[in-house]
Amino acid sequence: MKTSIATVSISGNLREKLTAIAAAGFDGIEIFEQDFIADEASPRAIGEMIRDHGLDITLFQPFRDFEGLPEPYRAKAFDRAERKFDVMQELGTDLILICSSLHPKSLGGIDRAAADFHELGERAAKRGLRIGYEALCWGRHVNDHRDAWEVVRRADHPNVGLILDSFHTLARKIDPETIRSIPGDRIFFVQLADAPLIEMDLLYWSRHFRNMPGEGDLDVTGFMRAVMAAGYNGPISLEIFNDQFRGGNTSALARDGHRSLVALMDDVHRQEPGLAAPGLPARIHPKGVSFVEFTSRGTEAQALERQLAMLGFARVGTHRNKQVALWQQGDIRIVVNQETSGHAGAVWNARGTSVCDLGLQVEDAQAVVARAKALGAEPFSQPLGPGELAIPAIRGLSGSLLHFIDAGSGLDQVWEREFHTTAPPGDAGLTHVDHLAQTMSYEDMLSWTLFYTSLFEMRKSPIVDVIDPDGLVRSQVVETPDGALKVTLNGADTHRTLAGSFLADTFGASVQHIALATNDIFATLKALTEKGFSPLAIPSNYYDDLAARFDLPDGLLARMQAAQVLYDQDAGGDFFQCYAPSIANGFFFELVQRNPGYAGFGGPNAPFRIAAQKRRGRAKGIPVA
Repeated sequence: MKTSIATVSISGNLREKLTAIAAAGFDGIEIFEQDFIADEASPRAIGEMIRDHGLDITLFQPFRDFEGLPEPYRAKAFDRAERKFDVMQELGTDLILICSSLHPKSLGGIDRAAADFHELGERAAKRGLRIGYEALCWGRHVNDHRDAWEVVRRADHPNVGLILDSFHTLARKIDPETIRSIPGDRIFFVQLADAPLIEMDLLYWSRHFRNMPGEGDLDVTGFMRAVMAAGYNGPISLEIFNDQFRGGNTSALARDGHRSLVALMDDVHRQEPGLAAPGLPARIHPKGVSFVEFTSRGTEAQALERQLAMLGFARVGTHRNKQVALWQQGDIRIVVNQETSGHAGAVWNARGTSVCDLGLQVEDAQAVVARAKALGAEPFSQPLGPGELAIPAIRGLSGSLLHFIDAGSGLDQVWEREFHTTAPPGDAGLTHVDHLAQTMSYEDMLSWTLFYTSLFEMRKSPIVDVIDPDGLVRSQVVETPDGALKVTLNGADTHRTLAGSFLADTFGASVQHIALATNDIFATLKALTEKGFSPLAIPSNYYDDLAARFDLPDGLLARMQAAQVLYDQDAGGDFFQCYAPSIANGFFFELVQRNPGYAGFGGPNAPFRIAAQKRRGRAKGIPVA
């Protein structure tokens, strides 16, 4: 099935859009009238330019306020249509979108509209053109695809068909199952958009908050299942209106768009009976974090390794070929890479000490990469040294890197194959990585969410606001159903927030903190104190407030305050957390005890943690937002 995108969906001028759309892998474009009117080239030259990019013009749009008009407005509407037909023929496209009328003089009536479309179909047929009718969900008389279909059905012309748009159907909460009864050959075109669930005026919602399928809350998959069951076999196209996208990165938006369509159609083919098998591996279920790799040098590397030692990690091995150390405790592996070349060297030069690579444990590493490539991700490799394993990897977002390790192909033997063992793992009670926290600009959050949920079997939580003393950070969790991999995505609007200053100081590094799990946080902290660990200081006001908010067992509050432990509770259970002081450019470790049933991440404590981190930074003379 051919993929398409409306040029209005992404930022840039027409030429920039065409380059990005072609590079992302689309087959065609809906040309939005304003885009080509703003260009200096003639319609014929623009059509040739589009085809030179390897793209088809799948649709010309929009044509407004056509049907149901009294004279002299009716005659003028047909005249306008003939002029647009001229342009279409110059461009080299045969289908025009006519959206349901908003004209204040329009009279309404299914038969009146059908008669207009029959006549327009006759005129279009003489030129080898086709007409597509779409119901705007805020249309004056027609705002439901079922009514639009009735207009098309009564028009009874082979050159007049229906255009369906997922937003217009789902925003009005119209059951998409009603599409199944429409003959597939009478559906001329399908447009797709998702959106967050917001109660607001339909027109404003549509014009400002649409996003890519999978980035919002609408049942775009159910909509597309019904379309495919009807027998539709034409292009699937994105039509997105989003304030954030209008100022975003053109190429990244185009890649996200194509990724969203590939993932959507994969879901549709897997869920809808009778459709052909999907052409790519299913979403992968990560089993957890296999390793976290830092790039660092000199005194910063020494400071990082000192903190690892104070956190109870042991330096268990050194790489056979490289200046790389392996630190371990429980199932947590931290790699400290001091190489001056390769990926780690490049990241150090750009960002200083930072997480340069994440390794995920999966069932089938090659299948992950195959799916990732189909979704537009770029495979990663670099030259191997003697005895080194070729571990499948992809480039993520913001320069991040993901390696995939499985047992079936022996990749989990990398530690024995590539490292000289020097000591057993540390044992202070830390067991595994509870979650990763990645920071990005707020405008990039949708991209990160789509990246994770389209590649992996992960679900997303609603976005919540985290209050920083100097601004707002928006946070969203993506996690596997069993919680084996949990990632908090934190979007910063300003450099004044702690998250924003981290982004600025590291030139866009993504992993800002890692939460390490323990079954007994108090026992772990006791062991770490003996190793010289000193936690982030939390003010006594916090503990006074805890006493008012929660009915805690006798003595627990005093234990928490003595150990600088924070606390949260939800309907399922409770949660303890403690923070290590920040290192390098603002990265930090978190220690957590997640008791059974607790589903959160200590969100209510974030403002107090952030304030404490900023106080510590100022006390040490470190510039902090």
